[in-house]
Amino acid sequence: MTKNWRRLVNVSMCLLVLLLVVGCGSNAAKPAEPEVKKIKVVTTMYPVYEFVKQVGGDKVDVVMLIPPGAEPHDWEPTAKDIIQIKSAKIFAYHGADFEPVEKLLHKDVLGDALPIEVSKDVKKLEAKHAEEEEEEHGHEHGDSHDEHKFDPHAWLDPIAVQQEIKTIEQALATVDEKNADYYKQNAETYNKKLAELDEQYKKALAGITRKEIVTSHRAFGYLANRYGFEQLGIMGLSPDAEPTPDRMAKITEFCREHKVKYIFFETVTSPKLAQTLAKETGAELLVLNPIESLTEQEMKDGKNYLTIMGENLVNLQKALK
Repeated sequence: MTKNWRRLVNVSMCLLVLLLVVGCGSNAAKPAEPEVKKIKVVTTMYPVYEFVKQVGGDKVDVVMLIPPGAEPHDWEPTAKDIIQIKSAKIFAYHGADFEPVEKLLHKDVLGDALPIEVSKDVKKLEAKHAEEEEEEHGHEHGDSHDEHKFDPHAWLDPIAVQQEIKTIEQALATVDEKNADYYKQNAETYNKKLAELDEQYKKALAGITRKEIVTSHRAFGYLANRYGFEQLGIMGLSPDAEPTPDRMAKITEFCREHKVKYIFFETVTSPKLAQTLAKETGAELLVLNPIESLTEQEMKDGKNYLTIMGENLVNLQKALK
């Protein structure tokens, strides 16, 4: 009886080992699940990066060439940037002469990447005080990047951004047709948020008693045009457009005459001129973010276009009421 029992145990063990070996072999033979490849999109600056992420969702891998905290007006593409662009499906840039992309829009640089100017269908605002800008810095910065014909800061108008979102959606659907409905749904969702943001601005700024704000540089033309106020920029459309002593004196005089209580400065450019003006006039300093670039800390804190536009609105209310 004992021998029979031992024989049965041995046979059972052999069968168990055999089943394990067969099972392992069958598992090894199973093909691995195919990895879903994301669409690579290379973007220049933060607003384009953010808008592509919102439309592309988990179907895209988005690269931003201008790093957090960098001043986008000073950006020049590097050899590493060109390698990134060539490996992408889409190269998205804002346009309206904001970025120096002329040398990048050639087949030998793009490879198979589809170039998209996200602001191409946005109605552009002509650059105000163009002659003054040329006088201030045209001799030192004589290239077309600095001599703006149009104000490039269209992303500060939520309604203009809605058009940019549609342009991005169309581009993604072109290179990834099977996910076109997904991109369309994401675009519609984000555009609803932009419509809500527009309503918040209209409601909050409906009763403003002041009409002018003083800013570090003239980045807020679209925002001012949309919501019924005016900007007086210490610097031009580019924050490196240093004001002449005469212009600085005129702005100081304006602030005193109009009892300006707040001077706006920015997070990624030097606040020195705004601080000087505030000291001269007794005004306080407030941040008005042009959202050209986010600082590393802002990125770590999870801030984005919508949250910063909300912060801007709070400070605009404070300055205009």
